[in-house]
Amino acid sequence: MKIICIGNYPPRKCGIATFTENLVKSIIQAATDHSLNLEVEVIAMNDHHQQYDYPGIVKLTINDQEKEDYIRAANFISASGADLCLFQHEYGIYGGDSGLLILGLLKRIKIPVVSTFHTVLLNPSFHQKEVLIRIADYSEKIVIMNSMAIGFLNEVYGIPLSKIVKIEHGVPDFGRLSQAKVNRPKSWTSRTVLLTFGLIGRNKGIETVIKALPYIVKKHPGVLYVILGKTHPHVVKYAGEEYREYLEGLTHELGLDEHVEFLDQYVSEEELTNYLLASDIYITPYLNKAQITSGTLCYAMGGGSAVVSTPYWHAEELLAEGRGRLFDFKDYRALTGVLNDLLDNPAELETLKQRTYNYGLRFAWPKIGLKYISTFEGAIHDFNEIKGICKPFTINFPEINLTHLERLTNDTGLIQHANGIVADYKTGYCLDDNARALIACLIAFKRTDDERYYALIYKYFTLLYYLQNEDGSFKNYLTYRRNTTEEVGSDDAFGRAVWALGAMVRWSPCDSMFQVSLDLMHRATTHFEKLQYARGMANCVFGLYHYIKRFPDQERVIKMLSELSDKLVRLFHENSKEGWLWFEPSITYDNGLLPAALYAAFEITEKPEYLDVADQTRSFLENKCLANEQLTLVGNKTWWLSHHAESSNYAQQPIDAMAMVLLYDMAYQATKQIEYIEKLKICYSWFFGLNDLNLPLYDSQTHGCNDGLEEMGVNRNQGAESLIAYLYSNLLAGPYLKEPE
Repeated sequence: MKIICIGNYPPRKCGIATFTENLVKSIIQAATDHSLNLEVEVIAMNDHHQQYDYPGIVKLTINDQEKEDYIRAANFISASGADLCLFQHEYGIYGGDSGLLILGLLKRIKIPVVSTFHTVLLNPSFHQKEVLIRIADYSEKIVIMNSMAIGFLNEVYGIPLSKIVKIEHGVPDFGRLSQAKVNRPKSWTSRTVLLTFGLIGRNKGIETVIKALPYIVKKHPGVLYVILGKTHPHVVKYAGEEYREYLEGLTHELGLDEHVEFLDQYVSEEELTNYLLASDIYITPYLNKAQITSGTLCYAMGGGSAVVSTPYWHAEELLAEGRGRLFDFKDYRALTGVLNDLLDNPAELETLKQRTYNYGLRFAWPKIGLKYISTFEGAIHDFNEIKGICKPFTINFPEINLTHLERLTNDTGLIQHANGIVADYKTGYCLDDNARALIACLIAFKRTDDERYYALIYKYFTLLYYLQNEDGSFKNYLTYRRNTTEEVGSDDAFGRAVWALGAMVRWSPCDSMFQVSLDLMHRATTHFEKLQYARGMANCVFGLYHYIKRFPDQERVIKMLSELSDKLVRLFHENSKEGWLWFEPSITYDNGLLPAALYAAFEITEKPEYLDVADQTRSFLENKCLANEQLTLVGNKTWWLSHHAESSNYAQQPIDAMAMVLLYDMAYQATKQIEYIEKLKICYSWFFGLNDLNLPLYDSQTHGCNDGLEEMGVNRNQGAESLIAYLYSNLLAGPYLKEPE
């Protein structure tokens, strides 16, 4: 069996690096002890382009912020002949928002993954939650070190219990060490030693112990509190030694210089073992209740230390049933009572040490290594039996939900932008968004007869009515104070208004609004000849398409649809050349709309030229955006130009995904080719994580849609355009997702 382990590794200085090294060594030792044929290689994470002198077991490194390094590592794993990937997950190790860059690696490898989760948050941010869920999707087994984490993973993250394995944090085999070999430092001679060790930072709460010491040394003058460890590198980077200097100042201020010792150093495992065995009481005064794993606590228990701790989650579990003493966060008076009680009762202190030592025997690294090997064997078996070599991307598509749409809608209409989910009134209202919202609500009302859609239809239609000028053109913007900012809007906005009017003609929920729709539509048609741009024409084609669906014998309207479609065909011929089959010299935004309009025109007219151009342009766009069995949109950071092969994949926008869903819906409606349904589903899945970042745009908590895919994360604003793009895509895809009866 060959294992590739991904994580931090010494000589990088951090707890995960030490853990990974010890875990790898324990796995190799357990395999040797049980005559198993097992090989381990390591892929080590470098932080901020730092370089380390790694041992030979490290075969490859990844610079945490370099996306290409993750792809290179995935290719390395695929070519390595490895049977399994052991992955160490902790926030802050991997690049991108909440470490999302690692998802690109995990998605690409075709072997089972066992992931060790060092942190499981009860109240994660959007990115923290979604990244962890995706890692779990790609993992055959998930190892946690705390029973509480099992409930969190299942209830907060929806991870099935069958995937979760509890394996304790390993520690040195203290049972093999002799107290006779303990080298007690000279400064500890004849002292009762309290010890805290680990990388130092404000969350350690060390000042709580220092504040308690005056009341302890008054009764027990031989007490010495030892603070062992360097300041955490990330703390040093942003705050220097500010916290350590504060602790030193507090020590001096309280007159404790003879009772506090700072050992500002990294220590080897052998040295740490010696310090633990030489101390009397180990203290973890941490400030964060939500700490799910503490390696230092496990080490102390493995060494048989009497442990006193604040009640963070891991401590509550390990110190239950009398295996340690707890005191509340920052409560130095309670800590004083606990420590004085133990120091006043040496027999109780020794009993506590023995109880801790007996429990800690289960943490010995050789036992932990064997548990991991057993987990590997189960993961490989399950992978081969159930999944084979394929990692399916499964999505539970949600039903449509109006919560965020109603949140952004007031008595006037739909607010254009949002900061997070908070409507940004300063941005006012735009015709585009309200027209698209009107179309979506008409479809939804037709399917559900839900009166909430009726109320929204009225609001959006009323705003559209207000924004039409007397001559039939449209203004595009309305301020929050209901002032207009221009006389005539863009071709795009005009076209979307026409599309919405056509949908109103087709599906108006009452005759009164239907009659007004007819009037507005007829006034708008007088401006068709003025349209200059392809998207304005395509949007109008859809408006006429819906009109004709209501009145199929209207030859005048069919002629208008044909004239606009002919212009699109003409634009195609004017701009196309070898290697560039498109309507314009650039591919920008809302691209799927253009061939979709010609499929709609073909459905009405059955003119083969429309179908031919629609097929050519769809295929051209498809080769760019659907090359890897997922949707990769042209981002608006850099457009795709006919004379320049490269384009940006960031920032990808929901409106473009919606246009692709629309494209395949119309392609199927026009041709009835089943392949278009499957491609529609792939495009719709973009909203749920089948995309370049492997993260959803749809927010299941707010029922909004994030504004785009950036290079290192999701744009967390949830404005109107993105929301309507998702809702409309949901409505288009819905009928294709239902199981046949």
